[in-house]
Amino acid sequence: MNKIIKFLIGMTAVAMLGVGGSQAATPKNTFVMAKDIADIITMDPAEVFELTTGEIIANVYDRIMMFEPEDLQTLVGGVAESWEVSNQGKTITFKIRSGLKFHSGNPVRAEDVAWSLQRVVKLNKTPAFIITQFGWNADNVDGLVKSLDDRTFSVTITEEFSPGLVLNALSAGVASVVDKKLVMSNEKDGDLGYEWLKSNSAGSGAYSLKTWKANEIVTLEANAGYRHGAPGMQRVILRHVAEPSSQRLLLEKGDIDMARNLTPDQVKGVQGNADIAIDGYPKGTIVYMAANAGHPILGKDKVVQAMRHLVDYESMANSFLAGQFVVHQAFWPGGLWGALEDTPYTQDVETAKKLLQEAGHGDGFEMTIHTLTNSPFPEIAQAVQANLAKGGIKANIVTLEGKTLWPKYRAREHDIILARWSPDYVDPHSNADAFAHNPDNRPEAKLTGVLAWRNAWADESSNMLAVKARNELDLAKREKQYLELQAMLQKKGPYVIMFQQNEQVARNKGLKGFVSGSNFDLVFYRNVTKQ
Repeated sequence: MNKIIKFLIGMTAVAMLGVGGSQAATPKNTFVMAKDIADIITMDPAEVFELTTGEIIANVYDRIMMFEPEDLQTLVGGVAESWEVSNQGKTITFKIRSGLKFHSGNPVRAEDVAWSLQRVVKLNKTPAFIITQFGWNADNVDGLVKSLDDRTFSVTITEEFSPGLVLNALSAGVASVVDKKLVMSNEKDGDLGYEWLKSNSAGSGAYSLKTWKANEIVTLEANAGYRHGAPGMQRVILRHVAEPSSQRLLLEKGDIDMARNLTPDQVKGVQGNADIAIDGYPKGTIVYMAANAGHPILGKDKVVQAMRHLVDYESMANSFLAGQFVVHQAFWPGGLWGALEDTPYTQDVETAKKLLQEAGHGDGFEMTIHTLTNSPFPEIAQAVQANLAKGGIKANIVTLEGKTLWPKYRAREHDIILARWSPDYVDPHSNADAFAHNPDNRPEAKLTGVLAWRNAWADESSNMLAVKARNELDLAKREKQYLELQAMLQKKGPYVIMFQQNEQVARNKGLKGFVSGSNFDLVFYRNVTKQ
């Protein structure tokens, strides 16, 4: 058995038996966190689209462009050292850093970078839309994304996107640079190493993947030759602990260094502990409900508008969500450039009843809310259930793990979804393209990553404004257009947008250097140290 797993099992046994004496301690060279990691489906950066794996690959792979933990506000080159824009903004030529090596020891070449993007397009998994939006497909990508020599590669887009948006997109997880030689040595039946990379890693980042046991543990090993220098911790362990109460117990006993999923009550409960610190990290994650527009009742604008008026946002934010979520009612997160901060909705039962009456459903109706099993989603669903009942809407709640819920959502097999969403990169287009832009609403279109399509909703005015804002080069005009688009979707469409996350992390005070940025894949371990 792996020594680290033996250690964790031993420490858990001590904690659960309540053995007295000195507090347990994790190894000095190992960062151990407790986290609900049930959402992990794959480790392949061409497929990763879940929150936990997003942060894992941020530490295992370097991307073409990066937001580094030392400055999360500034876009810089990752594997790329420099770049030039030509061809009226359609072509960007990159020079990669010299001397980079993958964990395997293979050199990082321009061929690896180009192939990594080509591979994403050809596999066409869920997050591929982040780069296929540039006009790339399996037939043309080899000609539009190509290496020119060992240190130079170029990308050419066919759409009218600004180069700045392209560079932002190349900081997303799908722009992780993969070791072509290693992956292709594990290829089977022309799958580009897909089956192998689902549970292995082939990166050049601060850490490599050592172990992944589903719903149990993930271990990462330090890359001593990393371009920023060896990480502070030799090993990082993400331990699956689904229950927040268990996370708290393990932290208080010293069996872990950090608890990632404590409830507000549990955070309050440990604040008096001299050995524990609480850190807050404003996140780009928003919590929303969405109605399947293909539903004969939920597809009516006035019904969704009534639901917006029935939800008691403030009550939830001031009670069981306190400190971890704030009221937010626009699709782009507050605090970021281009965000609409207006929150026009409070609970107004009479207005909601009037809208339902006008929609022909004054006597109410019954439907199902699907959501995640982990906190706070069941609690939010229960509060919403009570809110909707005031308007005569009977909501049945079904909770599922992410690996079951997300495929169901992507197949349009829901009435109401209560879920979360984080930007894929730090540009308003990232969320606008998901919430507001659905150019092909046919069931067979299967537009990956497009929430409007998943909810069978398409609107020509929303589509037009999303494209207009995407292509606008004037920043002031572009910001105004995104504000207009967000205001539009507050009044029409399938969404009831409710909250924005403030991640609270409880840690042993001796642990320093953990960084959690606004996006789900801007979480970094390499600067962590222990005193």
